[in-house]
Amino acid sequence: MAAPAHKKITRAVHRHRHLSKQGLLERAFTFAFRGLVYAQIWEDPAVDMEALAITPDCHVVTIASGGCNVLSYLTADPAKITAVDLNTAHIALNRLKLMAARTLPDHAAFHRFFAQADSRENVAAYRDVVAPHLDEATRRYWEGRDLIGRRRIAGFARGIYKHGLLGRFIGAAHLLARLHGVNPKRMLEAKSLEEQRAIFEAELAPFFEKAFVRWLTSQPASLFGLGIPPAQFEALAGDERMDAVLKARLKKLACDFDLKDNYFAVQAFGRGYAANDPASETPLPPYLQAANHDAVRARADRVDVRHVNFTDFLRDQPAASADRYILLDAQDWMDDDQLNALWAQITRTAKPGARVLFRTAGEPSILPGRVVDEVMDQWDYRAEASRDYTARDRSAIYGGVHLYMLKDA
Repeated sequence: MAAPAHKKITRAVHRHRHLSKQGLLERAFTFAFRGLVYAQIWEDPAVDMEALAITPDCHVVTIASGGCNVLSYLTADPAKITAVDLNTAHIALNRLKLMAARTLPDHAAFHRFFAQADSRENVAAYRDVVAPHLDEATRRYWEGRDLIGRRRIAGFARGIYKHGLLGRFIGAAHLLARLHGVNPKRMLEAKSLEEQRAIFEAELAPFFEKAFVRWLTSQPASLFGLGIPPAQFEALAGDERMDAVLKARLKKLACDFDLKDNYFAVQAFGRGYAANDPASETPLPPYLQAANHDAVRARADRVDVRHVNFTDFLRDQPAASADRYILLDAQDWMDDDQLNALWAQITRTAKPGARVLFRTAGEPSILPGRVVDEVMDQWDYRAEASRDYTARDRSAIYGGVHLYMLKDA
C-alpha cells in the first residue's frame, strides 16, 4: 500500500522538473511526507462545527489528517462522515482512534491513550483490547517498525505528540530556541492574557530577530515539518519575509486566546496536552473531553475512512449525495486543473444547502480567477463570516478560513 500512496502524494505535489530548484524541493517534501505527519490536526474543530452547521442528516466528507477533527465532528451528530487521505499513516491513525473509542472500556483508558499518550499501559491496551478488532493493514502499520527499529505503537508509550513530522518540527524549534536562550515552555506559566502577551514580547518575539532564524525561515525546506510544501511556502510568505509572517502567526497563538482554552498553544509550547488527569481542566479537543466520550463511542461506526484522493472519491459518488465538505489546506497544493476537477465534483455531488470549508496559508480565498465562473457562480462566498472564523481559529497557523455555501437553485 505504501508505494501507490506515495505516487498519489507525488501527483498532488510535483509541478516542476526533477532537477530544477523547485522540483528538488517538491521531491524532498514528498519524501518527508511519507510517514506520520500530524499526530494532532491543526484546524480548530469548534470553528469548523460552527461554520458547517452540521445537522443529523448530514453526510460530511473531510480530509482525515490526524483524525482529531473527524472524531470531534461526531459530537455534532452527523449521519455519516467519510474521511479520506493519501497518507497511509494518517489512515492508520484514524482507524486506531475510532476502534479505540469503540473498544476501550471507559473514558479514562481513552484519555490515557490519546491525551496522555505516554504510558506503557497503552501498548498493553492496544495488544489486548484494540488490535484484535483492527483490519489487517492498520495492524500491520502499528505493529511494524520505524526507521530505527521500534514498533510504531510504542509511540503511545513515549508521547506520540513528540513524534511524526510536526512533532519533530516543534521539538527542533524548541531546541533552536533554547540554544538562543529562549524557553518556549515559559508561555505556559502565564496566568492571564496580559501575562501571555508580556512573556511573548519579552522572550519569544526577539527570537525572530536573530540572523540565523531569519535565514533559516527563508528556506522552504525549513517548514516541511509544518506540512507546508514549496507552493504553499510562497503563498504563506506573500510579499513579507517569512520570519515576520511566522512571528505574527505565533503571536496570535500566544496572545489572542486564553491558554486555558487553547490546546493548540499547549501543544506548541508544551509538546503535549499536559493532561495527566481525565477530570482535569486542561484544554482538549472535543473528542477527548469526558462530556463527549459516550457520544463519540456510540457514533464511531458512522465514520468511513478511505485511502483515496478527495476528488477521486467524489467522482465515484452519486449526484447530490453529500452535505458538508472540509478540505483543510489541501487546495494550496493544487494547480488550476486540479482545483477545477475538485470543484466540479463538489458541485455535482452537493446537496441543496451544502457547505464547503477550507483554509489557506495566505489570507484571501484562492478560488477567484482560478476555478471557472460556471462553477463558482453556483456558490456564495461568506466573506464576513470567513473573516470572523479566521480571527477565532485558535490554531492561528492559517491566514484564512473560508466558507462557501451552495446557492439556492
